[in-house]
Amino acid sequence: MSQSTTEALTNLLSDSEASYLDDFLNRSADTMRDFADSSTCKNCLAEIAQTISASLHRGGKLLVAGNGGSAADAQHIAGEFTARLMYDRRPLAAIALTTDSSAMTAISNDYGYDHMFSRQVAALGRPGDVFIGITTSGRSPNIVRALAEARAHGLTTVVFMGDNGVVVDNCDIAFRAPSDWTPLIQQIHITAAHVVCALVERELCPQSGHTASI
Repeated sequence: MSQSTTEALTNLLSDSEASYLDDFLNRSADTMRDFADSSTCKNCLAEIAQTISASLHRGGKLLVAGNGGSAADAQHIAGEFTARLMYDRRPLAAIALTTDSSAMTAISNDYGYDHMFSRQVAALGRPGDVFIGITTSGRSPNIVRALAEARAHGLTTVVFMGDNGVVVDNCDIAFRAPSDWTPLIQQIHITAAHVVCALVERELCPQSGHTASI
């Protein structure tokens, strides 16, 4: 689309809508800059990547779950591991617990929605696997229950949440996106997941010029 066409389209917006557009994009850019400048965030992502790499290297797998937009993120993340992200390489074991509609509806119908992920963790998780629960608030009951189930079965537990997320029990590693606004928390979550996946594939499936440390 040409610059003149883009300008013509933005001119269709009212002053308040144009201001909202600018404010949204500026707030998004500021949050991404906060993320990029945060040594805490970067150290946390490195720890998550190393934890997943070690699990997969030992024959383990990654389980991921979330609700709503975070459910879509769970599928997105698992897909990057089993397919590819930056370059062709062998598939890496990852399962999104948000895709089996028969299992999810059966569990929710028979045991309640809060058990939807924990039952799958109990069925599929093995000691040494890694479970990532995505909850922008840190309070989603089915994620909290799944974290407890994962811990009880010997999985390493990771949670992705926002800056104002509550402290989650049964969590080994907590990644906090530097925002308290759900759209921007989700934006940071998927970027963080891309970073983690990229680090894992570089570690386990190195290209020439990059030597794995495991």
